Amino acid sequence: MTEEPETELTAKVPLEPTAADGAKVLPLPGMIAIALYMLVLAAVVSFGVVGKHYPSFLLVLAPLFVTASFGLLRLFRWAWALTLSAVFLLMTYNLWIFFERQQAPGAVQGVLNLVFFLYLVRADVRSKLR
Repeated sequence: MTEEPETELTAKVPLEPTAADGAKVLPLPGMIAIALYMLVLAAVVSFGVVGKHYPSFLLVLAPLFVTASFGLLRLFRWAWALTLSAVFLLMTYNLWIFFERQQAPGAVQGVLNLVFFLYLVRADVRSKLR
């Protein structure tokens, strides 16, 4: 069996994305941003409880946020589900604050969480999870 010469249509394309210098490129940079966002949420909740701004029962959420963050970096499906639920609940709460109490920070945070939610539910993101 003879091999056909490679043309533009039959060229073999590597499955792993690489940069011009041959280094591997991260396939989902948005997941890193969302994981960092989850770490920031954990820190905000922790400092809010210590500063008596939030009730102490919210301290249960901080380890969940940290766990979801590191699991999301490893592309685990359970961490994706935990992050997706956290982002969805924060989005609905912040948009409720904006529409009911007319507070502008609720709109900004709600839209940010909406962007994260829409990124997480994309088909190519879900297909890369384990």
